[in-house]
Amino acid sequence: MSRISMITCLVLFAAACGKQPAPEIASDGEPEKTYAVAAAHPLATQAGLDILAQGGSAVDAAIAVQAVLGLVEPQSSGFAGGAFMLYHDPVTSGVVAYDGREIAPASASKDMFLNDDGTAMPFYDAVTGGRSVGVPGVVAMLAMAHEEHGRLPMETLVAPALSHARDGFQVTPRLHNSITRMATQGRLAQKKRAAAYFLNDDGEPWPVGHVLRNPAYVTTLEYLVEKGPAVFYAGPVAEEIALAVNAEAGAATMTLDDFLNYQPIKREPVCAPYRTKTICSMPPPSSGGVTVLQILMLLEQTDFASKVPASAQAWHLLLEASRLAYADRNIFLGDIDASKETSFTAEDVISSLLNPAYIKDRATLIKEDRSSIEVTAGDPLSYIGETEKNLGKDASPEPPSTSHFSIIDADGRVVSMTTSVEFPFGSHLMAGGMILNNQLTDFSFLPVRDGKPVVNAPAPGKRPRSSMSPAIIFNEDGTVYAALGSPGGPAIIGYVAKTLVALIDWEMSLQDAIDQPNVVVPRGGVLVEDARLDEIRLEGLKALGHEIRKTDLTSGVHGFVVTPEGIEGGVDKRREGTFGTGTVE
Repeated sequence: MSRISMITCLVLFAAACGKQPAPEIASDGEPEKTYAVAAAHPLATQAGLDILAQGGSAVDAAIAVQAVLGLVEPQSSGFAGGAFMLYHDPVTSGVVAYDGREIAPASASKDMFLNDDGTAMPFYDAVTGGRSVGVPGVVAMLAMAHEEHGRLPMETLVAPALSHARDGFQVTPRLHNSITRMATQGRLAQKKRAAAYFLNDDGEPWPVGHVLRNPAYVTTLEYLVEKGPAVFYAGPVAEEIALAVNAEAGAATMTLDDFLNYQPIKREPVCAPYRTKTICSMPPPSSGGVTVLQILMLLEQTDFASKVPASAQAWHLLLEASRLAYADRNIFLGDIDASKETSFTAEDVISSLLNPAYIKDRATLIKEDRSSIEVTAGDPLSYIGETEKNLGKDASPEPPSTSHFSIIDADGRVVSMTTSVEFPFGSHLMAGGMILNNQLTDFSFLPVRDGKPVVNAPAPGKRPRSSMSPAIIFNEDGTVYAALGSPGGPAIIGYVAKTLVALIDWEMSLQDAIDQPNVVVPRGGVLVEDARLDEIRLEGLKALGHEIRKTDLTSGVHGFVVTPEGIEGGVDKRREGTFGTGTVE
């Protein structure tokens, strides 16, 4: 058994022996059970709460939340996208990682994002040409989880989204701003269906407060209720998506066989201890879980625990650990088991990157008195006896978008789910009232770099690498401590790591942890959230040699922490999310 498998088993064994926090006692003497939802839009949060109030499970609520998010936050996620979901059941003590990532169609090739001269295509040409759309996976993944853990029928679960699509919902400031930006800076206005839906007759974005209705989405949801989730893979929804993709691409790049061949996957989560907690997250093809855990394990080899958040030194150490982990990520992580470029497996990569000896040696590169500025990937595979090292650095654009929600039901079952269409408004194509993803541009545009094959190169049936990092955190006795995650492209990893150290090392409330400045290194240079990091810390980082660039870093961390006093929520004020709770007897 691998070290990672052993860690997971230890976590699950502890969970079987632990106890949930004592419930409150109702006035009639019966214990009350609390449930909670944290999501990126108030209508989505309310939909989840309504399902839980009806006795639905955490997975039931997740379906309701996703159905609404795809309508009211279409720039971020939807049923025509993909997702990763962690699920925990305190009764069985299990943690399951559900992989609903999109796959490349059979027509995909390693040079699909190259020009005739071998150079990488311009990003917008790749995104909006039809070739960027992967076979959607979120519906199949949720259907699998619902079959195993659902309580309520699909008709009940999509009822809130169906109502909002039919009767209309108000355009929020964030949606208005996203439409405006992508209609001017992007190509949203050039796509017929998207323009007809998001813009008025004068070609202007719908104003804040405008009531927007989506009859095409009504039809899609009615198909889902009448015919079941299979309609997305062998029915009119699949047909409409393929038609939209192929019309834009000018060729049959996506076929109905591609939909029939899609399968969600149940994977073993990647888990590791940090301080007194154990953190579980997603394994490959997401790079998020491994990289977050590697950052934390590197920090444990430093004096980070003694640093206070008001000091530049604390952020310096977090940045240096992040540099090292991101450098490894850009070489070794992707859909490894589907990669023809390597002889090693995903389990090999996980166990090597999180190998204690490798972590200890790698941490010696972190200097307290200066920044390393530039780092290269290490040689983790040598620590488990592998010798292959001939790999190139990934070249994916990885723009930020996505959404995250966290749910705990009345029986303590937990969902932590990150969901995405990739770029804001995905490919800008629409079918069935849904934005179609552009997840295939998460592949490396260059399949070979410096003569070396890239792990994350495109290939038929392969899943593009992701940064999504949904997390569930456990106490020493195995009970649930917290669940959280974030959108944000490659910066997701930094957002989640920052929130975890603020929670665990700095002992902040979840809300205070989320509110901390975002300081990340997703592509080498240090990105600092403008106006959130004070001048003292900023100048301190510069004095240590960090090359700083201020920018907007719109994280979207949504989660909860279980305390003896109850469930404490946290929502990212950088977005429009809400947190809500309820009780049942």
